[in-house]
Amino acid sequence: MALKATVFKASVSIADMDRGVYLDENLTIAQHPSENDERMMLRILAWVLNATEGLEFTKGLSEDDEPEVWKKSLSDEIELWIELGCPDEKRLRKASARAKEVILYTYGDNAAPVWWQQIKNKLTRFSNLKVVYIPDAVIDGLAAMTQRTMQLQITIQDGTAWLNCGEQTVEVTPESWM
Repeated sequence: MALKATVFKASVSIADMDRGVYLDENLTIAQHPSENDERMMLRILAWVLNATEGLEFTKGLSEDDEPEVWKKSLSDEIELWIELGCPDEKRLRKASARAKEVILYTYGDNAAPVWWQQIKNKLTRFSNLKVVYIPDAVIDGLAAMTQRTMQLQITIQDGTAWLNCGEQTVEVTPESWM
């Protein structure tokens, strides 16, 4: 018998002064049985940092042909493809060919720098790709916020995001690698 996804609910209130985006949304996030809290919270962070009307979570880990988060146009074209982790060049090439813009959020203080050194020269040809690094300390702080029902307040200003959930606050300054 296959394990089922665990459903999380997040009420998010976003004030992104950098982009002039102010949203209140109720998110439903399905955590795949093989996905840990750290990765799920990174998906939420990726959504928050790119929040806009029409941005949605996909089937993620259970679907090879989809990113973690995307935004599609009314004509079903992929406007934004958001990927997580340290994917191979082939997956990023496919994403770059299918979407107008691709953002990769990479993480893992040990794995990501090694992956980056091996792949960065191959990725320079993708003009619509942006690579962003999120340190483990941030991921750990986000994972500590994990609850089945979350109330998140997010403020983004000057490239830094502050995520607040109850008594906990995590400061995120994404590091752009490309």
